[in-house]
Amino acid sequence: MMNKFKNLLNSEIENILEEIISIRRTIHQNPELSFEEVKTAELIRQFLKKKSIKYDILAETGTIGYIGSGSPCVALRADIDALPIKEETGLDFSSKSVGIMHACGHDMHTSILLGAASILKKFEDSITGTVKLIFQPAEEKLPGGAIKLISDGVLDNPKPDFVFGQHVDPEKEAGIVSISEGTILASADELYITLLGKQTHAAQPHLGNDLILASSSLIMNLQSIISRNRNPLLPGVLSITAINGGSATNILPDKVEIKGTLRSFDTNWRNQALTLIEKNLKSISEIFNIEYKFNPILGYPPLKNNHKAVEHIRRIASEYLGSKNVQVFEPKMWAEDFAYYAQLIPSAFWFLGVKPKGTTNIVPLHNSRFNPDENAIKSGIAIMTMAAYVYLKK
Repeated sequence: MMNKFKNLLNSEIENILEEIISIRRTIHQNPELSFEEVKTAELIRQFLKKKSIKYDILAETGTIGYIGSGSPCVALRADIDALPIKEETGLDFSSKSVGIMHACGHDMHTSILLGAASILKKFEDSITGTVKLIFQPAEEKLPGGAIKLISDGVLDNPKPDFVFGQHVDPEKEAGIVSISEGTILASADELYITLLGKQTHAAQPHLGNDLILASSSLIMNLQSIISRNRNPLLPGVLSITAINGGSATNILPDKVEIKGTLRSFDTNWRNQALTLIEKNLKSISEIFNIEYKFNPILGYPPLKNNHKAVEHIRRIASEYLGSKNVQVFEPKMWAEDFAYYAQLIPSAFWFLGVKPKGTTNIVPLHNSRFNPDENAIKSGIAIMTMAAYVYLKK
């Protein structure tokens, strides 16, 4: 990339940086849960309207902006929803919505894409084709906003050559971008299990069913699915995260509810694991003479980064940040509904460092004290802008 363009880009970012930070803080103060992002969507649409950027409304709270026209096309995606978490950051712009917080950085994602949109609009005459701006609702809640936008035609007219997205990373310092190709994030399925039996006095277990013991046995057996049925070379996690049953010291309950998650990089193994969970449940029910219900909810598929898309981002990020600040990251067992775009269109999803420089303490995503470094906004805007501009420039 020519130094002249880099200087021009930096100048444009500086011109809007204060406004974008203000927007980020406004979004942070007014978080909205998945599929309820009405005020957030309105803020996005008012900004696009002010910048004379055309947009469509999809999936009710989704907003799709357009810069330029025709093909080729590059799509840039940001998610806009928040989480049901009570904020404990103590920031001046902390959440005003009790029990709701942008603890996953979607306020950063949204404001960064708005910043990129503002700059790309100024460069509109210098590009051939279309930049499609995807402000997506409901990444945090199944079935996810991506699949709804796709069914509403977000990848049509024009069809993108590439879809690009980024996510804040509290493990890396601001100014660092991490990107890898291949499968980088896991599928995520929700597990809901109910064990049912006959309630009885704890002193007379033979007159009923001990669902607490049955639950314990089941949970131990489920871990053998990972340790003894899975190829050790295939990443996979099965975590039981909740057990609810019983209310007294002298009563064996008639119902125990168990919840958990299954994560995998391999679709065949994913399906096999779900079958094995059902087999374990059947065996336990026979041993303890109880009944069960198994209601898995299939989540997002594994996210696979395309080689060409990754190389494009790696090249422009290295030119802007310096090659030492563009790293390869270890795949994570997180899940992202960006995977739905990547199933259909060559895509790249990368991580933007937001840990304050010089600090050692990591406050992870989905934590009530999560507070990303706003200095990362500049790098985020630059990479998103260049992702589209460099590919589409005349």
